[in-house]
Amino acid sequence: MSIFRKYSLLLVVLLFATSQFVVAQEDDFNFDIDEPVLETPVLGQGLTFVAKAEHGVRAKLDGVRDVLILEGSPEEMGAAHGRLMKLEIGALRLRIYAAATAASLAKGMSFFDKTDEAVRRTKPFVPKRFYAEMDALADALDYDAQDVYRLNNFMELFHCSGVAVCGAASKDGRILHARVLDYMRDIGLQEHSTIFVFMPKDQNAWISVSYSGFVGTVTAMNEKGLAIGEMGGGGEGKWDGLPMAFLMRRVVEECSTVDEALELMKSVPLTCDYYYVLSDAQGNLAAVEAIAESETPVVVLRPGEKSDRLPGALDDVVYISAGSRATSLFEKLKENYGNIDVETMQEMIKRPVAMDSNLHDVIFAPESCELWHAEAGKKTPACDEPYLYINLFDAIDFYKSNIE
Repeated sequence: MSIFRKYSLLLVVLLFATSQFVVAQEDDFNFDIDEPVLETPVLGQGLTFVAKAEHGVRAKLDGVRDVLILEGSPEEMGAAHGRLMKLEIGALRLRIYAAATAASLAKGMSFFDKTDEAVRRTKPFVPKRFYAEMDALADALDYDAQDVYRLNNFMELFHCSGVAVCGAASKDGRILHARVLDYMRDIGLQEHSTIFVFMPKDQNAWISVSYSGFVGTVTAMNEKGLAIGEMGGGGEGKWDGLPMAFLMRRVVEECSTVDEALELMKSVPLTCDYYYVLSDAQGNLAAVEAIAESETPVVVLRPGEKSDRLPGALDDVVYISAGSRATSLFEKLKENYGNIDVETMQEMIKRPVAMDSNLHDVIFAPESCELWHAEAGKKTPACDEPYLYINLFDAIDFYKSNIE
């Protein structure tokens, strides 16, 4: 039984408090938002304006998905993030704290003490610009900075699957990269789904499928066509290194190719145990085993190379998954080999490849910086929900046309 179901009454009470928080704070929101409330996406509608602040524009994608576009220095982006998403971040904070309280009761330990320890031990390895951004975010929200640090370390617990194909494996040789995020659908994180576009000063612009208040990423692609997703493993407590979500952000901000990303990953101390799939616009693909505190922390698997952790290998394919899900994914890859396009990939990563906890799914097209995103419904996994389309360069143009 899920610990969140075991303590469902506590969650109901605290999540009711979440809704009351939003109502209570609405009068304090100091600029106009013109935001329709839709249950069903208007597929193909694209981006519509919601609000803007200095260095940030908020939009809706197809009428249902929050999109936040930020540019500037870390301090400028953090301030705009907080101002434009204040209510949403407050609601998500209460939701996560409700789940954390339930987990603490179930396991007889303090989630908050453990998260604070992770923050303390990882902080020396995190670039100062990320803490500057989180501090500005906290100031805009009128939060203690430690609250924002905790929320951003929450991402350290995510799990998943991933696959990338090109050349002979895909239809017309197109590079496609699928990312399956399986994590805590039952606490309602999907209600706070946000697509971010970051345009940091002197760094690559990039797009992230994430959640309100997070400045790291678990699903991202940059303007050079470098895409990355992760799968969590074990290693809880191995926190003397750069946290996964900030490592991934460094990859997309600082690197242009898979090879550059691998060099960065090999050059920094890691945390916990993670697995990554990377792809780039030149057709380079890699699956990565990144095990903190091991003799060989970063092990790279290229297309066609076999691994004891996976049921098989194919040319022009890399993938990561576990157990029966990996077997199912490999069988689907063989069955559809040479004919994989966006729609086929969407079908391939449905259950049983995705888990019941499937929170979001993303298909990247690195050559054109396009992505398709499905988010879980209230009672359905992401793989059963419609995909929304967004192009990174179109989002940047949207920002430029609305920020003036």
